Amino acid sequence: MIKKVSIGIAIGISCFFLIQGFKDIKPEEKADNLSKTTEEREQNIDIKKISSTFGHLIGKNLEVLGVELDIDHLIQGLKDSFAGKEPPMTESECTQVIAKLQENILAKKAEANLKIAEDFLSKNKTQEGVRELENGKLQFKIEKEGTGTAIEEHFSPTIRYTGKFLDGKILGSSQEDQVISLDETIPGLSKGILGMKEGELRTLYIHPDLAYGTTGYIPPNSLLTFEVELIKANTTPTTQDTSSNDAERIDSEKTTELATDTTEENAVVR
Repeated sequence: MIKKVSIGIAIGISCFFLIQGFKDIKPEEKADNLSKTTEEREQNIDIKKISSTFGHLIGKNLEVLGVELDIDHLIQGLKDSFAGKEPPMTESECTQVIAKLQENILAKKAEANLKIAEDFLSKNKTQEGVRELENGKLQFKIEKEGTGTAIEEHFSPTIRYTGKFLDGKILGSSQEDQVISLDETIPGLSKGILGMKEGELRTLYIHPDLAYGTTGYIPPNSLLTFEVELIKANTTPTTQDTSSNDAERIDSEKTTELATDTTEENAVVR
């Protein structure tokens, strides 16, 4: 996922890690180094390696910009800065242009993901056992039949779930039985589990319009699948009160870089 980050922040992150590395040097190591002569200290320093490593840190942290920069001009900009020359743009102007580029990249990604989602749902509805709850938007498949009480509107069911992206990468999953409110979770999940019976296991296929769309902390217009097992159709008032913290927790746990980074074990179902 592309995050909007300024150049200053990206380079600042690199500097932060270098400073932290210095702070991590043990006091006795600092004292030992200070006791040496200037010539002895300089013999242990390879400026070329330090410079190369610092360049790696800058490059690594500039990746979060999501914009492919011209390396030759980036290097020339560093040289010009050391030479005291004025940049071709102010930092404010550069930040605005990068933000615009990021918006364009996100828009293209959203458009591509939307087509992938709609193509998948169009083909998936013809698969054996797949039923459509909302035309082109929401599908489900019963993996295991249930025999208990069925979920109704406004219920707060206890479930176990695993949320995934279309490529199988895990968005998040419950660590234990979780109580959710149908009135507070994403539409695709709340609509998709209506009518489920206790003991039932079903897979939901959710169009981005009924999930997170172009907002949130996941790639824009991502189609999501949820494997849901219904433990209890509705909690009693007493049970719901004692489980309120869990219900709030399931709504607040988010995946980060999915984005990039979505190896998180706790899914977002709000």
